[in-house]
Amino acid sequence: MTIRVVGLGGTYRPHSSTEQALRIALERAAELGAETVLLGAAALDLPMYRPVEIGQPLSPPVAKLIDELRRADAVIIASPGYHGGISGLVKNALDYTEELREDARPYLEGRPVGLITTGAGWQATMTTMQSLRSVVHALRGWPTPLGVAVNSTEASIPAGGPCSVPAIHAQLRMVGEQVMQWAGHAPRVEAEG
Repeated sequence: MTIRVVGLGGTYRPHSSTEQALRIALERAAELGAETVLLGAAALDLPMYRPVEIGQPLSPPVAKLIDELRRADAVIIASPGYHGGISGLVKNALDYTEELREDARPYLEGRPVGLITTGAGWQATMTTMQSLRSVVHALRGWPTPLGVAVNSTEASIPAGGPCSVPAIHAQLRMVGEQVMQWAGHAPRVEAEG
């Protein structure tokens, strides 16, 4: 069985450290045999979430997000810390998981979820990490034990390159490893839809 890992996050800034950190974690999952999908800022540029009646059509970008999350065995979420919390871009995408409410495996139920936060300081990264953990619990996901906070005043991640701090680079790779380990032990429920 191939494990499917969906990464979601980033910012509108080209080559954002958030999206680059997510890429590193997904690359490690792929090295371990996962099929990976990166839903970066371009894929998450969605209208503000509004509940949709069950059975009503979704716009193509929203349908893609929902389909990818529905098929995911594991998820990695990366968010910048904006003013003490999750960015609107990432939070809005997570709000769309409400469209999975009637699935056999609703929301992120039973899926391991790796978490990565970035910010220009420890306060921003840590409050965002706590917010993400709370949201994942509310969505019935399993936050992995390791969540990685990247303080951009101390570490940088160039496009396509490793993190400038080797220990943080190794931690980002470990996020990919942990979702793979947990997904390999999670009961698989075929998604509806």
